[in-house]
Amino acid sequence: MPPSLDLHSFIASFAASPLAPWAALDPWEITSRAEALVRELLANLPAGEYQIEGGIALHRSARIEAGAVLKGPLIVGAGCLVAAGAYLRGGNWLAEDCVVGPGSELKSSFLFAGAKLAHFNFVGDSLLGAGVNLEAGSIVCNYRNERPNSEVLVRLEGGLHPTGRPKFGALVGDGARLGANAVLAPGALLRPGTVIQRAALCDQEMP
Repeated sequence: MPPSLDLHSFIASFAASPLAPWAALDPWEITSRAEALVRELLANLPAGEYQIEGGIALHRSARIEAGAVLKGPLIVGAGCLVAAGAYLRGGNWLAEDCVVGPGSELKSSFLFAGAKLAHFNFVGDSLLGAGVNLEAGSIVCNYRNERPNSEVLVRLEGGLHPTGRPKFGALVGDGARLGANAVLAPGALLRPGTVIQRAALCDQEMP
C-alpha cells in the first residue's frame, strides 16, 4: 500500500469541510466511494438552503443553465455555475463558487471553493482544491488503457505505489493551474500552487 497522504497539506480547508469525517482516507478511496459519500452528505444538508429532488441538491443561489445534464447523487453549493452542455455524473460534490463550464464533464469528483473548469474539460475521480483553475480543453484522466494492468499508481516518497483502484484521476492542491489542453495522466498528485503549462503532459509514472 502507498504511504499515507496528508490531505490537509494539499487542501487546507479539508478539515473544516463536510468531507472532514473521511480525512483519514486516501483520495483514491474517497473517489471510489463518491456515490455513497455524496448520498451521505445529502442527508445532512442545511434545511431550506437547497432544492433537493431525485438525489440532486442545488443550492438556491446556484445557477444551472439550460442544457446541462445533472445525474445524482450530486450536491451543487452556493454561488456555483453549471453551464450549458456540462455533464455531471457518478457522484459529485461542489463547494461554494465552483464553475463547471460549457461542454465540461465531471465524474465522481469533489471540488472545493472556487474550483473552475473553464470549458471543454474532463475531470474524473478527482479532488480539486480551493481556487484550482482548468483552462479550456485541459483534461484530468482517470484510467490507463495503454497497458494490460490498468491499476492506477501514484508517486510518493520517490517511488511508485499501487492504489488498488482501476480509476483515479488526481489530487490537485489549492490554487493549482492547468493550462489550455494540458493533460494530467491518472494518479497525479499536484502540490498547492503547481502550474502545468499549456499543452503539457504531466505523467508522474514517468521518471
